[in-house]
Amino acid sequence: MATTKVLSVVSEIYPLIKTGGLADVAGALPGALAAEDVEMRTLVPGYPAVMTALAEAEKVEKVFRLKDLFGGPAVVLAGRAKGLDLFVLDAPHLFDRPGNPYHDGDGEDWPDNPFRFAALARVGAEIGFGAIKGFRPDVVHTHDWQAGLTPAYLEYDGRPRPGTVATVHNLAFQGQYPKDMLADLRLPPHAWGVDGVEYYDTIGFLKSALRMSDRVTTVSPTYAAEIRSGEGGMGLSGLLAGRAGVVSGILNGIDTDVWDPADDPLIAGHYDASTPSSRRTNKSALQKRFGIKVDRRAMVFGVVSRLSWQKGLDMVLEGIETILSVGGQLVLLGSGDRELVDGFRHAAAAHPGRVGVMIGYDESLAHQVQAGSDALLVPSRFEPCGLTQLCALRYGAIPIVTRVGGLADTIIDANEMALEAGVGTGVMFTPPHADMFRAAILRAADLYRDGATWRRLMKNAMRTDVSWRRSAARYAKLYRDLVTERNA
Repeated sequence: MATTKVLSVVSEIYPLIKTGGLADVAGALPGALAAEDVEMRTLVPGYPAVMTALAEAEKVEKVFRLKDLFGGPAVVLAGRAKGLDLFVLDAPHLFDRPGNPYHDGDGEDWPDNPFRFAALARVGAEIGFGAIKGFRPDVVHTHDWQAGLTPAYLEYDGRPRPGTVATVHNLAFQGQYPKDMLADLRLPPHAWGVDGVEYYDTIGFLKSALRMSDRVTTVSPTYAAEIRSGEGGMGLSGLLAGRAGVVSGILNGIDTDVWDPADDPLIAGHYDASTPSSRRTNKSALQKRFGIKVDRRAMVFGVVSRLSWQKGLDMVLEGIETILSVGGQLVLLGSGDRELVDGFRHAAAAHPGRVGVMIGYDESLAHQVQAGSDALLVPSRFEPCGLTQLCALRYGAIPIVTRVGGLADTIIDANEMALEAGVGTGVMFTPPHADMFRAAILRAADLYRDGATWRRLMKNAMRTDVSWRRSAARYAKLYRDLVTERNA
């Protein structure tokens, strides 16, 4: 069987540049696919952090130039950095700016974002057409709205094109811009229409990918079903329902080499499913790090999350008194909505020694929260997949989650029948209301008090396969089937 060549087009990739789970997926998938005889190379913008990493690579080649890419010259570089085979779009006028890749220091979107990510898509299309000698992809795989125009540029060019796959990591972020940008984005007049890029009288980057890609995937089977419903579809349910035959959900995994409590350099003590009691070292280290009372018996509830309504962090804020009522402690690492940030800071001040809050994001501290918490809170109102709960399973922090999206697909609720069968891995609640969240906290606390039951849940969780193994095989089959179909 011939090797399948895939170009991944994405706006961020771990460990070079990361704002969320998209980067983790983009960074882990190529390595997982190698075992499936898929050669994946990734096109990513040349942000400062990416250019720095590329400068440290052993060999970097200039593979083609563009005289004018939306306002300035650009060069596409090829190299291997941090174990990743990359094509990097070096366009300083678009990407050489500090901080977050999407917005400025005040949290405002860069005003030229439509051109920045149209440039990424345009170059992705050119590579898809064979612009780089020695690498002509069979499939171009785009991720989220930032790469969403890639299928449009491929479709409207008129040349024979590769197969296309679009993955939705979060339908809430769609990339909509004024229709008078059509010509400036170098899209033809006939692209404007319901079967093209038009979306509620705007240019829809994600919408165009969902409409024009040969296959559409989401990051969990349940989320794939939810987005075809009126409520979960966020304005795109009709389109997705109409294309149901090409829409599927493939569950995310995590990099189990990066996330491995038996060999994690970022945590205080190592352990595995056969030695879960060794987690105690990490628990006391976590309590010290967050300035809460070092108490082996206290149940530590952890949060690693964006602080937003979607993630249900308002429910956590409302549920702090319940957490404290069962003798629990709360540690939180995250950033986001100002009202929630202020609320958690106030809670930490009101409950010294019992609530610890760190605003921001720190990769090493995220590992420590997973390794030291007894339970991890993920009460999302919607969740395409979620990676935090997968890390929690790997580290033996029992996930407390809402029954939505990928959370429903990855956690087995420790209800009476699951406990009897010995298969529970977490605590699940529905609907996503504060009272149901509080009930889940009380149920988890009861389980925690039964030491034997809790240890069994921990072992079940840590023995769950959260790797990319099964999902990589599904992606590989999707690519091969698409290539076979297009060559028929």
